[in-house]
Amino acid sequence: MEQVTIKDIARICGVGISTVSRAINNHPDINPETKSMINRVIREQGYVPNNSARNLKRTEAKNIAVLVKGMSNPFFTSMVKSIEKEIKQKKYAMVLHQVEYEEDEIDVALELVKEKRLKGIIFLGGYFKHSSEKLEYLNVPFILSTSGGIAEVSSKTMYSTISVDDMKESYRMVDYLIKIGHKKIAMISASRQDESIGKLRLEGYKMALKDHQIPFRPELIRPMDQSLELYSIENGYQATKKLLASGEEFTALYVISDMMAVGALRAIYEAGKKVPEDYSVAGYDGIDIGKYITPTITTVHQPIEEMAKETIGLLFDIIAGKKQHQHKVFSGEIVVRESTKSI
Repeated sequence: MEQVTIKDIARICGVGISTVSRAINNHPDINPETKSMINRVIREQGYVPNNSARNLKRTEAKNIAVLVKGMSNPFFTSMVKSIEKEIKQKKYAMVLHQVEYEEDEIDVALELVKEKRLKGIIFLGGYFKHSSEKLEYLNVPFILSTSGGIAEVSSKTMYSTISVDDMKESYRMVDYLIKIGHKKIAMISASRQDESIGKLRLEGYKMALKDHQIPFRPELIRPMDQSLELYSIENGYQATKKLLASGEEFTALYVISDMMAVGALRAIYEAGKKVPEDYSVAGYDGIDIGKYITPTITTVHQPIEEMAKETIGLLFDIIAGKKQHQHKVFSGEIVVRESTKSI
């Protein structure tokens, strides 16, 4: 008979792994009825939490975990490939784990530490909002890479960050569009519930309008559909169709990911309009697809290779005791291509 895992318990109970972890660790932030149900299933299934792994010597571990929120985003796909390449060069193994948007990444990480005997952790994406008290349970070095923001953490000596300033780079893109003559700039944004990079990119958009004394018009903001795959071509396509159907006037469309910008191009084409003759379109991320579609997409390029190398290099230096935790912000680059023009 195969050993029951925490994933099996989560599946049987119809909850996330992080919820099972909270029940096992007696966290206060869990519904008592849910906790009781989980504990009952644990007893019935004979599941034994692997607590003994906490005491194993970390020097024997050769695993680095990469936890990703937003796995379907090609930007993260490229980032993971670059990180995996660097990890292999260090003769370590990468443990890749997708974290669902509703899951608590720290609870997931704690479970992986027990199961995989990790030497270090890289968190990609999401919005980090955990207390210092909770982070103390995570007794391996970790780096937040490309996270949308940090909140509720009192001490930055507990972790490292590698990022692009999403608010600043978003500001620069909208500032560019304004300087080439656009005043009516629509935006395909993240969902209204988003607390990560989508929120920061929206704030950058608003700040650029304000600095140029252009009134913010909420009707020009079209959030992506939560029922569709986030940051996908389909989401960009559907959001742009709704924008065009609304009859709102605009001359430029700023889309917060290149993948969604591809969908936006299709929706504009189907409406009988042309890019950039009728509408300029700008994206964000700098992924390869933007270089090969027609028209090629003006975008904010993020230095994926450099960020990946800095992330894994810093993590191994911290593991070896060569460096303390650091916080590094990379600059993006506005890459002007065929999808935008002056008016």
